[in-house]
Amino acid sequence: MAELLRRLQDSQLVARFQRRCGLFPAPDEGPRENGLGPAEGAARAPGLGQLPAANGKGGVGPANGLRRVAAPQAYVQKYIVKNYFYYYLFRFSAALGQEVFYITFLPFTHWNIDPFLSRRLIVVWVLVMYIGQVAKDILKWPRPLSPPVVKLEKRVIDEYGMPSTHAMAATVISFTLLISTMDRYQYPFMLGLLMAVVFSTLVCLSRLYTGMHTVLDVLGGILVTAVLIVLTYPAWTLIDRLDSASPLFPVCVIVVPFFLCYTYPASDCYSPTRADTTTILAAGAGVTLGFWVNHFFQLASAPTESLPGIQNIPPLTTNMLVLGLTKFTVGIALILLVRQLVQNLSLQVLYSWFKVGPRNKEARRRLEIEVPYKFVTYTSVGLCATTFVPMLHRFLGLL
Repeated sequence: MAELLRRLQDSQLVARFQRRCGLFPAPDEGPRENGLGPAEGAARAPGLGQLPAANGKGGVGPANGLRRVAAPQAYVQKYIVKNYFYYYLFRFSAALGQEVFYITFLPFTHWNIDPFLSRRLIVVWVLVMYIGQVAKDILKWPRPLSPPVVKLEKRVIDEYGMPSTHAMAATVISFTLLISTMDRYQYPFMLGLLMAVVFSTLVCLSRLYTGMHTVLDVLGGILVTAVLIVLTYPAWTLIDRLDSASPLFPVCVIVVPFFLCYTYPASDCYSPTRADTTTILAAGAGVTLGFWVNHFFQLASAPTESLPGIQNIPPLTTNMLVLGLTKFTVGIALILLVRQLVQNLSLQVLYSWFKVGPRNKEARRRLEIEVPYKFVTYTSVGLCATTFVPMLHRFLGLL
């Protein structure tokens, strides 16, 4: 078993997958392990790109990933694309597991499809993502070595690798959606299952193609998510009734996530993991608080838990499409406005409180500044998405 795990975590396995998909390091990238590299016949061709290589958490460590070693010096990593179909397919698939997708897909689900589904999706997603993020900084397993792997993403290079939270997010979103809709809407189950498998598979493979994770990272993310779905499934009906909780519920919704963010496992050096975790927990807190506010103050009708029989999915018409896009555009515009205003205000208050200059960008990374401003900002975003955006839709006659 130990030998199998070491093979699944081998960076050469990722490098071979990249080569088979037409992604090669440039010929001047230095020596390669086991002969993988430009010596395989990769001539310089259109599609040459470059990216700062791993320097820190993501690019160092032994093959078994149990202990860390000093990072090699930074270098500019160049790469050659020989198959643009796979390149654009997996770059697009990688985006399906990033913040830009969830900040659009989850609100779209709430505003245009089914608030009941969006609430369940968000709460389960937040739980799974928090466990995945914390596991990364507890296990501290490195990302694939580069070389031989070509790394196409820069922002998350400094994060640890195990488990792949992209794989976890794609798996939990697709299969929670499948499980929650199969007894609610009428559609061929095999079609829904196929779509869930294809979506999660594309995101998982994109993590190998972009050089961000080993096979073990991806499989670990899928396995952990599957276990969490099975364990939490009996409590999903409790999630559906959170909006009718006691008047003290909002205090717990704010205090508990903020405490989890502030006590996030300390890291050897800075990485965006804590900030991302704060964003996720804060958004979930804001959404949950928004549903409670809607119910307590009767600002909107509660999401329908049980429908009268299995509903047919209505056909997509031009009017429905235009209305959906209008609601989405109005909602996103308001969310972005709130996000910017609250972020600027919270940073100004924190900079003044801790006597830090506003031009000191490094100050944002301090625990006492990063966690509060991120938490306040994205709690406001979640509250806005579930409470104020529907109110604006109603005012504009879009509901």
